[in-house]
Amino acid sequence: MEQRHDVRRCKIRAQFMTIPIIKLSDNAASRIKEIMASAQKDSIGVRISVKSGGCAGMSYVMEYSKEVNSNDELIEDKGVKVFIDSAAIMYLLGTEMDYKKQEFSSSFVFNNPNETERCGCGESFKID
Repeated sequence: MEQRHDVRRCKIRAQFMTIPIIKLSDNAASRIKEIMASAQKDSIGVRISVKSGGCAGMSYVMEYSKEVNSNDELIEDKGVKVFIDSAAIMYLLGTEMDYKKQEFSSSFVFNNPNETERCGCGESFKID
């Protein structure tokens, strides 16, 4: 019997494999370098994940990474290591991470093309 292949599924998978999970702006990479310079010695990078909560339903979480989880996706860009929690990959696909410094505040900003809603304070988001 002849073996069949689902060509549509292969094309879709190939298309998404070319989209980076997350891209870092120069400002974000510079700020991560600064943060890592003052981090504890056992920190190897930063980890980004997503948790439930906030006005819109989900929020980004950024923390020091002290070990590599086997399911994490490692992004090495512009001299920094960013570990992406495997459960967050589907929410972050195609996101650009930036760092904005204003007169009274500074923060990492996630420009996520998958967001369908964002709360007014910018702390949480929604993806349908």
